[in-house]
Amino acid sequence: MKFSVITAEITQKLINVVGDNYCFTEKNSLEDYCHDETEDLNFPPEVVVKPANTHQVSEIMKLASMYNIPVTPCGARTGLSGGALCVHGGISLSMERFSEIIEIDENNLQVVTQSAVITQELQEAVQEKGLYYAPDPASRGTCFIGGNIAENSGGPRALKYGVTKDFVLNLEVVLPNGEIIETGANTLKNSTGYNLTQLMVGSEGTLGIVTQATLKLIPCPKRNMLMLVPFSSAEKACEAVSAIFKAGITPSALEFMERDAIKCTMDFTKESPIELKDNEQAHLLIEVDGNDSEVLFKECEVIASVVEDLECGEIMFAETEAQKEALWFLRRRVGEAVKATSIYKEEDTVVPRYQLPQLLKGVKEIGNRYGFKSICYGHAGDGNLHINIIKGNMSDDAWNNELTKGIRELFELTVALGGTLSGEHGIGYVQKQYMDIAFTKIELELMKGIKKVFDPKGILNPGKIFA
Repeated sequence: MKFSVITAEITQKLINVVGDNYCFTEKNSLEDYCHDETEDLNFPPEVVVKPANTHQVSEIMKLASMYNIPVTPCGARTGLSGGALCVHGGISLSMERFSEIIEIDENNLQVVTQSAVITQELQEAVQEKGLYYAPDPASRGTCFIGGNIAENSGGPRALKYGVTKDFVLNLEVVLPNGEIIETGANTLKNSTGYNLTQLMVGSEGTLGIVTQATLKLIPCPKRNMLMLVPFSSAEKACEAVSAIFKAGITPSALEFMERDAIKCTMDFTKESPIELKDNEQAHLLIEVDGNDSEVLFKECEVIASVVEDLECGEIMFAETEAQKEALWFLRRRVGEAVKATSIYKEEDTVVPRYQLPQLLKGVKEIGNRYGFKSICYGHAGDGNLHINIIKGNMSDDAWNNELTKGIRELFELTVALGGTLSGEHGIGYVQKQYMDIAFTKIELELMKGIKKVFDPKGILNPGKIFA
């Protein structure tokens, strides 16, 4: 695929669209947009533009289509699969000026928001009105709603309430040719034609650019209880996950952290909300929520009974809001802590939750064969295990040339267990070479055909998802 270089003439046309203050070509500005949070990858764009409204996005895409210029949409650049990397140069189209919550509809339990609203700020705004937006990725304090939609983000509370796709009702989208569409309707039910809304969710910015979203809200649960449960075996901790559901309990969050994940995070943050005992190899962080304290107490009793049968250690109940915040702080900082420890790669596998013990066991066996160490944690309640592969003492040759074979084995195991390559981080740039493990040739060709219908020139976020 051959794209055009951005000339001074094209740059001036972009300036005419967004204004002189929102079009950047100098090196320092480009460097800020050459990376996201994926490993240490860097791909500088030729120009960064920051449109202010949907019309400007449309005009930019019309220019890009006319001159055959690649465009990479980007938001807060917190992604972990390279989705916002300008792997073919071109235009980095930053959505950061789309930062307005347009309307909170308390009667219909909906919110209309622009795509660059920070997820946590949206959650706090609706919570003030007694409403709840549940998807809460670890980066919720910095990531944008538009990025969450692009990656179909989840987070801990996706377990009970669902991932981003379960909250998106309608989207305003700019297509690669500059046309502006709405994908659905602001209704809870819609059986009218193909579901373009759900096609856009999780499409990683390859089919269109989301400028505005209508999201479903739910009443905010009034109470929650949180417990931290240690285990002497990581596999026992994983076994407990399925057992809790079999006992009839659906927690609002059920998170897994193996010992190294907790130790690494406490060392990194200089915070020690728990005492890590020598025989503790893994922990489950379990939350239940609702409106009736008695019901929540009974659920906690059932959970305690289940984990005690699986030889857990002493259960810690968070008795104050400060204790709850400290435990969640520990869990949410794991990814950042691991990244600061070593050169690493993060895989975002997901399997049926009953298969978690087999997945974890297989990850360690593959690591032993290929000489890498892994630190594992994740949303165990929905089978989503984040596997951080640490370079450590591996040679550069083994890291650069042999590791891909180990990662392929890891994904083959995941799929054999009934799972797939990514639960919430997306495929992006770094996982596209493994898509043949999860899909047949026919299935991949269908996806590529969809891409071609939306983007026949292949200019929108090229180099992602498909090898």
